[in-house]
Amino acid sequence: MSPVAVILDGYVDEPACLGVPPYVSPYIRTVAGVMISHGYTVQYLTIDQLRLDPLRTAELNRADLLVMIAGVTVPGKYLGGTPATLTEIQQIGLMVRGPKKLIGGPIGFGYAAGGGQKAIRQVISGYDALLNGEPAIALENYLGGNDPSGALDYTRTDPWSVAGSTIITQHPDYPYVMCELETARGCAHGATGGCSFCTEPFYGQPKYRSIAAVAAEVAALHAHGARHYRVGRQPDILAYGAGAGEYPAPRPDLLDKLFSSIRTAAPDLKTLHIDNTNPATLARHEDAGREALRAIIRHHTSGDVAAFGMETADPAVIAANNLKAQPDEVFRAIEIVNEVGGMRRDNVPELLPGLNFVCGLAGETGQTYDLNEQFLVRVRDAGLSVRRVNIRQVMPFEGTPVYTNNTLGKHEQRFKAFKEFVRNTIDLPMLQRVFPIGTVLRDVRVEVTGDLSFGRQLGSYPILVGLPLRLPRNTITDAVVVDWGMRSITALPVPVEINSLPASAIRWLPGVGKKKVAAVMAKRPFAGLEAYRKVAGNSAVDGLMKF
Repeated sequence: MSPVAVILDGYVDEPACLGVPPYVSPYIRTVAGVMISHGYTVQYLTIDQLRLDPLRTAELNRADLLVMIAGVTVPGKYLGGTPATLTEIQQIGLMVRGPKKLIGGPIGFGYAAGGGQKAIRQVISGYDALLNGEPAIALENYLGGNDPSGALDYTRTDPWSVAGSTIITQHPDYPYVMCELETARGCAHGATGGCSFCTEPFYGQPKYRSIAAVAAEVAALHAHGARHYRVGRQPDILAYGAGAGEYPAPRPDLLDKLFSSIRTAAPDLKTLHIDNTNPATLARHEDAGREALRAIIRHHTSGDVAAFGMETADPAVIAANNLKAQPDEVFRAIEIVNEVGGMRRDNVPELLPGLNFVCGLAGETGQTYDLNEQFLVRVRDAGLSVRRVNIRQVMPFEGTPVYTNNTLGKHEQRFKAFKEFVRNTIDLPMLQRVFPIGTVLRDVRVEVTGDLSFGRQLGSYPILVGLPLRLPRNTITDAVVVDWGMRSITALPVPVEINSLPASAIRWLPGVGKKKVAAVMAKRPFAGLEAYRKVAGNSAVDGLMKF
């Protein structure tokens, strides 16, 4: 009987890697590959599954080996899961007595409970070893009787990513799992120190995976039922395979080969998106940047987001923190993405930018927030679209300049006012621009059920969809936009079953609202659209109704 190894996924979130459900990080798959190569029967469990059923700790005790992957260096808000807290990590280490216990991932850089707090390097008690460096290589070394540490080497990890691809079938969201694909590790900007707050330079200068290796992993994942992918584990997708220097010119030919190889390896994929895109790369290499974006769009799926690490619109803060792009460069990059990716397919834009702001950096003043607001108004008033604006307070890590040089706690009220300004003045008009009334979103998956259920499409930064109906979890439905919140939309399942929907849903139909809902309910059932229109009038969703 083969020994049993358990991977406990505490989830990771880094500047260039996401592993919070429905995302599954590359670490999980390569660690699984190592375990399989050593003859273990591998089991997978998430921290949320353990929270829901603490008695499953017994499964951990019966194992021969336990590896926990955890660590957040970019704090966020999540719908699909909640990353493991330090208290939970310590409790698991102390409560589980049976197996050898190892822990790895960005937790090794330190821990903080949230943004605006310093991350402290912890002595994590109860574990036999911390997997330093690349978790899979550190685990391989540990199982071979050596020191549990090791630097990334794709010639070693690539075969494990293929062997470990089977682990996704044990994910609680399977088959609705977003596989985060790694194409590169490390940051070219790190040659000059990197951005003051970022942990990606800890991984050194960029190392790139081969196209063949990425394609082989995708083929293996596809064979195990994966249909959703994000090429997200890299600091700048446009720099894939590019030359030396801080801001190398994009290689559209390599990006075309990379994305076409993913398409070939997963011919019936449903999602292929990207994540980090350096706006300075686009601003400094406009022609090559445009061609690179076109190469991605030729092969990706629509509704994609290029996340720009803008951080601030204040030149003084940019200089004090060695940030990548000036405000005018970011604005130009937004224009370029809108030009190349703004056309619609499947009812949504092909590719739009997303903006990340980080607050609490060195040199920040009250005027910083004025400049941030002015920049966003400029984007809005220029008629440009931005898919989302993410605002967070910095989480300083030991070894980064911001750890000892920051402005946390100095502008709390201005920070809160900035967030409120963005939610009311920027987010809402952007949602109205990107998702007008009548837009049909394909394959929305219900993740939270209730009188108001919440769902999302599988994708990169998918919009939160509120459905005013009690729908079972994992319901997949097309949904038509009927209203907007500040960071979400309200939608109804398509077709709109006008004669059977409850009043709580009918009231959201355009032209109905609270005033006409009683009249609509009283006149049901309607024989057809004209009868309905006599009561409610015309609207953008009429063609989607079923009588």
